Amino acid sequence: MSGDTEAEARTQDALRAAQLYYVQDRTMDQIAAEMSLSRSSVSRLLAHARDIGLVEITVHSPQEANTVVARRLAERFGISVHVVSTPPRAADAERLERTARTAAHVLSSTLDPDASIGIAWGATVSAIARHLPTKRLHDSQIVQMNGAANESTSGISYSGAILERFGQAFGTDVQQFPVPALFDDPLTKQLLWRERSIRRVLDAQSRVQVFVFGLGSPHADVPSHVYAGGYLTGEDLRALLRDGVVGDCATVFYRLDGSATGIELNARSSGPTLEAIRRIPRRLCAVSSLSKIDALRGALAAGLITELVVEESVARRVVETAGTA
Repeated sequence: MSGDTEAEARTQDALRAAQLYYVQDRTMDQIAAEMSLSRSSVSRLLAHARDIGLVEITVHSPQEANTVVARRLAERFGISVHVVSTPPRAADAERLERTARTAAHVLSSTLDPDASIGIAWGATVSAIARHLPTKRLHDSQIVQMNGAANESTSGISYSGAILERFGQAFGTDVQQFPVPALFDDPLTKQLLWRERSIRRVLDAQSRVQVFVFGLGSPHADVPSHVYAGGYLTGEDLRALLRDGVVGDCATVFYRLDGSATGIELNARSSGPTLEAIRRIPRRLCAVSSLSKIDALRGALAAGLITELVVEESVARRVVETAGTA
């Protein structure tokens, strides 16, 4: 047998061994029996298959894949992105906790000691508050950005606990906003906004340099607090549906394209307008649920986010849908 024929025969044997091993998941002992070879001969054939390029072994790192997704999101939307790895079959609660833990670390490790922090209450921000490490700020303040009261509760126990955790972590004062989340009448809001005690909080809100928030969604698998906590009537929910609302930020509602014009409920909201939110220099948002994809897409379209902490499956889905309306 000539040298070329021998080389060709060895290549064919190497290809067969590689297919059995890598494609059909056979053991080397099984391959040796099928090809009437010794186990060591099979091992040499597999090595030969790798050496001549019949087989390429690639190790896929989730961290590397997440880095690519983060870069694509950052480039597409002009924001900073932190993608959080989670187990494939992790429950929603675990995804939230991992995302919140990362958000708490990102926030604390990059805070200016003099920065005032605006807080939009909600389940995601509550989880972030639980994971905040201690970091003493100097001339700073924690400011509630939207009211939490409704007809059945003052909201102080819920929103106050979140604010207090932030205040304790950063060793700074807390400025609560003791007004309804949503007013019954827009005129009541306009009149109350003229009161000096309320103006003081609104002025503090206007000086906030960092805004920490999650996103509410009428379509979330686990309803956001504003949708499940007695803040919205049946007619309110029907109005949101008619107006094409996909999400809210601090109880200010928006559509998938980021617009908020003509959404009647916003006239009754105690939260800052989208324009006011966009004036805050740093706006950190955390999202962990796939059911909030549209809420996140709308917030990105509205330019509400400068820094996003996002669970990996959510990040990939946003990348996949970034080119669609």
